[in-house]
Amino acid sequence: TLGTQTDYRDGEAQTDPYSPEYIVRSGSVPEILTLATLTWGRGLPAGQAEMELIDRIREKRAWEAALPPLDSPSNVTKRLKMMEAMERKEWAYREEEIDRLQKVQLEVFKKLLQKREENQNELDATRLYNHWQNHQKAKEEKIRKIQRDCALMLRKLIAKRKNWMGKLERRDIIKEYNDFSSQTYAPLSRIGFFPDNSSDYYAAKNFYLNTFVGLCELEKSVQHSDSQLKIKAPKPKCTVTKTGYIKRSGRLETVLAQVHQ
Repeated sequence: TLGTQTDYRDGEAQTDPYSPEYIVRSGSVPEILTLATLTWGRGLPAGQAEMELIDRIREKRAWEAALPPLDSPSNVTKRLKMMEAMERKEWAYREEEIDRLQKVQLEVFKKLLQKREENQNELDATRLYNHWQNHQKAKEEKIRKIQRDCALMLRKLIAKRKNWMGKLERRDIIKEYNDFSSQTYAPLSRIGFFPDNSSDYYAAKNFYLNTFVGLCELEKSVQHSDSQLKIKAPKPKCTVTKTGYIKRSGRLETVLAQVHQ
C-alpha cells in the first residue's frame, strides 16, 4: 500500500555499497588506496571538501616525485628549501582550515544563542502577559467594588437629602398608591421583600375546579342546553351576481379546479 511504501521505501532500506576484496601488485601503489579512510556516509559520495583533499594528495605526490636526490650538497640544500616551503604551505593551509572551522562553529553558536534568546523572549512575553491579565482582573474587581460602594453612598446621600432637617415625616399613603414605582407596587428585594416566595398567593383555589366531585356538581348545575354545542354550517359564497356576472374570485376558483384535475 501507499503507507507501507512510504514507511519502507528503498532509500531507507538501502545498505552500504559492497566493497570487494582486492590484491595490490608488488611495486605498485594505486592512487585509490590513498582514499581508503573514506567510507559511505563519511566522505562518500565525494563532495567539494573531498575533491580538494584528492587534489592536495595529488599535488603532494607530484611534489615528492620532484624532490632532488641526496647525492650532492647543492641538492641537499635545494631539498631542504623545498621541504621548508612545503611545510610553510602546509601550516598556512592548516591555519585556513582552523579559521574555517572556527567560523562554522561561531555560526552554529550564533544560531543557538539566537534560538535561545527567542525562546527566552517568548517565555518572558508569556509571563508578562499573564501578569498583566492578573493585574487587569484585580483592577476590574476594584473598579466594580468602587462602583458598588459609590451607588450605596449615593443612595444614602439621596435618603439623607430627603430628610435634611432631620425631622420625622409621616407616611403619605395616597402618594405611595398614586406612584406606581413606589414600594407599594414594586418593593425592592434589598429591603427584605422577595415577591417570588409568595408567588402562589394569588392562585385561584376553588372546590369546584380543583376536585372531581366539585366538577360533577358544577356540571349538574349547568343547563343541558348550554352544554350542547351548536355548530352552524357556513353558507357557500356567492360568486354570481343577480345580473348573472361571475366575479373574479369565482373565475379564479374555476381555473384552480381545472388545474387540480
